[in-house]
Amino acid sequence: MSAASNAGHASGHDAHAHDAAHGDHGESHGSFKGYMTGFVLSVILTAIPFALVMGDVLGNDRLTGLVIMGFAVVQIVVHMIYFLHMNTKSEGGWTILALIFTLTLVIITLTGSLWVMYHLNTNMMPMHMHTR
Repeated sequence: MSAASNAGHASGHDAHAHDAAHGDHGESHGSFKGYMTGFVLSVILTAIPFALVMGDVLGNDRLTGLVIMGFAVVQIVVHMIYFLHMNTKSEGGWTILALIFTLTLVIITLTGSLWVMYHLNTNMMPMHMHTR
């Protein structure tokens, strides 16, 4: 190849690499306002459960645990929207499909683990513990 064609090929290749790396494929890259909104929501969603636990506001450990888990789920959603930029339009919907698949596997794993632990606890207790 001549020097001119190498230069043309190299510049064409560089332009293609730049476009592929930074091309607009329907994904949002976020803005300062979006990141600050996500940050403020994350701080609030962390401070409220902290205050609930430290102040023993609800008075019931089980209820407090359930409320904290609810806040955790909301915070996961905030992180996915504001920091990971996950929506139905990004990557042609494949990110949401991957998320649904991952959540399905996590739910199956957690449910199965809890089920096995419960039944092991129930079925493996020594008999003298049941007679008391």
